[in-house]
Amino acid sequence: MTWTILVLVLGIALYMFGGMLFKGDSKKPTAGNIYAKKAIKIGAIILVAGSVCRLFVPYYLTSVNPSIVQEMVEGMQAQQNAEKNKAIRKYVRESAFEMTENAPILGNPEAKKTVYVWTAASCGYCRRVHGELDRVLKSRDDVKVVMKNFSIHGVMSDGPARAMIAAKMQGNDKAAKFADLVMTREYRPSNDIKDQDKLAEAIEKNLMKFAEEAGLDTAQLKKDMTSDVVARELLNVSELAQRFEITGTPFLIINEEAFPGAIPAAKIIEALDK
Repeated sequence: MTWTILVLVLGIALYMFGGMLFKGDSKKPTAGNIYAKKAIKIGAIILVAGSVCRLFVPYYLTSVNPSIVQEMVEGMQAQQNAEKNKAIRKYVRESAFEMTENAPILGNPEAKKTVYVWTAASCGYCRRVHGELDRVLKSRDDVKVVMKNFSIHGVMSDGPARAMIAAKMQGNDKAAKFADLVMTREYRPSNDIKDQDKLAEAIEKNLMKFAEEAGLDTAQLKKDMTSDVVARELLNVSELAQRFEITGTPFLIINEEAFPGAIPAAKIIEALDK
């Protein structure tokens, strides 16, 4: 702003007094002086016009017609989303097997329509969207939900993520039932435990109760939670989050289109039917 004002003042000064820079016979000025004075005036006009525009445009956009800024931002966001969805579409079509291989699947595993959801059991919004996805699955059998369990909240999300992934190694039906229990019930201890190791132990104890209810072999589940399969899936979840620029959960990919945040069942169905 300061530099713009200085340039404006300079432009006005040059326009008014620039001719004084060239001395000579005022009655018979040389051609060179005439052209030089005209060039200075043109330059001064350009400086003044540019400075006025630079000062007026921000005022116009923010005070007189701010909707233009909003339209510009929305247009840029739409363009960025289109490019992002294009990249997602290409990757999902080429790597669907790797994205699904070790991830728990809700609904009909053979369904043609797929929803990928980056989720964390410790995230309240993820639990909410889990309920919305459940409503969708109960209303139609042509959809499957691939859970990409994201370990992003320390022990609060790491244990559940590992357990849900490991559960699939004992069968997807049991894994789906177990995942539903984890996402709909309280697995966190009621008392405030500061020690992270003890907190992890308390969480695992509660998770094993859900696992037993889901018909899982809890001893095998504990062993599988530290397996290479689980580590590979957690790495896949993390790498894809970076690739797709996922900064938070929940994050859904529906029909190869990105939907960040908790969205209602109606919007999920709308995206599925596009």
